[in-house]
Amino acid sequence: MTRTSQGAADNGPAYFDAASSLPLHPAARDALTAALDKGYADPRRLHSSGRSARLILDNARAVVASCLDVRPDEVTFTPSGTHAVHLGVLGLLAGRARVSATLARSTVEHSSVVHAGDWHASRGGEVVEVPVDRAGRCMSAPDAGAAVFALQAANHEVGTLQPVADLASGSDVPVFMDACAATGHVALPGGWAAAAVSAHKWGGPAGVGALILRKGARWRNPFPGDDRIDERSIGFENVPGALAAAAALQAVTAGREEVAQRQRVLIDHIRNTIPAMVPDVEVVGDPDARLPHIVTFSCLYVDGEALVTELDRRGFSVASGSACTASTLAPSHVLEAMGVLTHGNVRLSLGRDATREQVDAFLAVLPEAVGRIRSDAGL
Repeated sequence: MTRTSQGAADNGPAYFDAASSLPLHPAARDALTAALDKGYADPRRLHSSGRSARLILDNARAVVASCLDVRPDEVTFTPSGTHAVHLGVLGLLAGRARVSATLARSTVEHSSVVHAGDWHASRGGEVVEVPVDRAGRCMSAPDAGAAVFALQAANHEVGTLQPVADLASGSDVPVFMDACAATGHVALPGGWAAAAVSAHKWGGPAGVGALILRKGARWRNPFPGDDRIDERSIGFENVPGALAAAAALQAVTAGREEVAQRQRVLIDHIRNTIPAMVPDVEVVGDPDARLPHIVTFSCLYVDGEALVTELDRRGFSVASGSACTASTLAPSHVLEAMGVLTHGNVRLSLGRDATREQVDAFLAVLPEAVGRIRSDAGL
């Protein structure tokens, strides 16, 4: 049987790994092309080329600020979302070093937060974990003795939204919010002191992130500084990339509700159909309070990586395992913390152009793909 007849529709493979990275948005492509010709100079310089680059950078910062409902001077462009996470977590800890050396984090935080905490602990700090329920939702704030509370806006593996504003309002501990998975897909909650976003998650270019640091937050740069326009970051600013990221964010924010509504219908269809078609499967994450484009399910007696390979052969790009540690074949720490099945899991995350035909084609081949792997294992 050919790949086309087995799997995705006749118009090619279906990319269902949008939560890892999205194709460049057309608005970003246009902005990037234009900015490459005018945004090459050092924005610190006083000559006309430098002033042009500075104008582009300031415009990008203003657009991002408007989309996120913050002030432009609260936005710092970074080389990646991961760098923004590290700046946010470790900078808040440095700013509150006289208060406490304890970082509290939910048990389902992204690996970038986990690594920042491990780095902090290796230098004498303390890390405590705040548990989540079976849907992956953090239900309590940390003790008052913590310096910083790291709590994501939404989980990157199962899509569950976190009650950031509610937990922040009931605690004096400042919140660092990893908003990389949520930005561009839902409106962000309030109550946080610092947040990180990542452009390639919403259709901007890779290699561009941003730290959002609210006025009044006690923050100190935890790394060596640099003589740049924004002293919170380091290195030569990626001016064209920043403008492209801003253009993409502006475009997806404008169409967010319409896209989310279509995606939610498709994800609901997947969530309701898979358990009826495939035996011994568990759909995880909150069914309602979630990102509109993500669904994760786990299959008993199935290796997740084998299922990803089998589905890819049939024309569907999906993810498995921990979102950033799949290459290690390590069980997902997120699913483990939730108390659900950790192996044999698949995450589907839909792009803005995903169709019902693609979803139905995926559902049509999934039972056979799972059955083949179980049969090969002698089950």
